[in-house]
Amino acid sequence: MVAAKEWGVAGELGVESGGAVETPAARFFFSWRDAGPSSAVCRCLATRAKRICYLATPPMPIDHETLRRGLELTLDTTDFAGPPPQGLGVKIEGKVRDNYLRGDGTRVLVTTDRISAFDRVLGTLPFKGQVLNTLAGFWFDVTSDVAPNHLLSMPDPTVAVGLECRPLEVELVVRAYLTGVTSTSIWTHYAAGARTFCGHDLPDGLRKNDRLPAPILTPSTKAEKGGHDVSVSKRELFAMGRVDPAEFERAEALAMALFRRGQELCASRGLILVDTKYEMGVAPDGRVVVIDEMHTPDSSRFWFEGTYAERLARGEEPESFDKEYVRRWLSAQGFTGDGPLPVIPDEVRIEAARRYIEACERIMGRPFVPDLEDPTSRIRRRLGLLPA
Repeated sequence: MVAAKEWGVAGELGVESGGAVETPAARFFFSWRDAGPSSAVCRCLATRAKRICYLATPPMPIDHETLRRGLELTLDTTDFAGPPPQGLGVKIEGKVRDNYLRGDGTRVLVTTDRISAFDRVLGTLPFKGQVLNTLAGFWFDVTSDVAPNHLLSMPDPTVAVGLECRPLEVELVVRAYLTGVTSTSIWTHYAAGARTFCGHDLPDGLRKNDRLPAPILTPSTKAEKGGHDVSVSKRELFAMGRVDPAEFERAEALAMALFRRGQELCASRGLILVDTKYEMGVAPDGRVVVIDEMHTPDSSRFWFEGTYAERLARGEEPESFDKEYVRRWLSAQGFTGDGPLPVIPDEVRIEAARRYIEACERIMGRPFVPDLEDPTSRIRRRLGLLPA
C-alpha cells in the first residue's frame, strides 16, 4: 500500500540551496524560487520500498523547433539481426518494439517511434521511442515492490535489455472509466446497449467518461500484427485454452495491484490513470513478471484531474495527453481501423509528440531531454555493435 501524500520543502530532503536528490528511480533537481526556501515545494509519495519526490512546478515545455527537428530523426525500423558482434540476435518485430533474442536468456527491446492505433501501424512521432522507454523504465523501478518485472538494464534512450520470458497469450486491460472510441472499448459496447462487458455487469444510467463503480480487468486476445484484438471474459479466455488458469490468476492479481499503485502515484501529480494494458510473462524460475512496458501514453489513458468534473458536466471530452489525441484525429477523418491509412500531417505528429513528452515529464517530475543523435548509429555505438 502507498502511504498518504506528503508536502515538504526541498530542505526537508537535505537540499539547502538547490541541488539534487537521488532516488532509486531518477535524479531530481531542486532550486529555490525568488520567494525563498518556503516556496520551493516538492511533492513526495512514500512507498514501502522507496520515497519518490517530485517538483511541484512542472518543467518548461519542449520547444517547437526541437520537435520539428525530431521529425528528421525518427526511428521507423531497425536492422540489427544477426550474431554478435555485428548483430543483436534473432529479430521479432512488433507494432512498436523490435525485439532481438540473443540466445543467452535475455532479449533486447528497441522501442521505435512507430505509432499504432486501431491495431494498425500509422507512421512515426518524433522522440516517441525515447519517451516510452524512459517512462517504462521509471514505472518498472517505482513498482518493483508491487510486481516483479523483466527489466535488466537500459543502455540507450530507446533500448531496454530484459529477461527472456514466455509471454502470456493475453493482454490484461484494467479499466476504471466508461470511455474509449475503438471497437473493443467498453463505451462502444455500453452505448450499443450492452450491460455486461467481459463478464462484468454494468449499471444503467452511466454517461461516457463516467467513473465505473470499481476498476475491472477485461482480458484481450493478442492479435498478430495487422489483426484486431478481441475483448473476452475470463471464462471465455480459459475456454480458448490460451493461458494456464493459475498463471492468469497470478497475473490478474499483479495487474490490479499495479493499477492501484499507478492511480495513487498519478493522483499525486494531478492526473487520472483511466485505463491501461499490461503484458505479463513467465520467467525461467516460474515467476509471473511484467514485460514490455507499463503506464505509458501508448498503453494507458491519462486525464487531467483538475478539469475532469467540469468538462464531464458540459459533455466535453476530458483533457488528455495520451494516444487518444491521435485516435480522435483519425476518427474525425473517418478512419477507425479499416481501409487506407490517412497521412498524419506533421503538425499533428508534433502535437502528439508534445503530449507524449508532457505525460513523461508530468509523471516523472523532471524534464525530458531528447537525444538528438542519429538513433541507428547511436544504438550501434552504445551496444558495442560492429559495422554490418
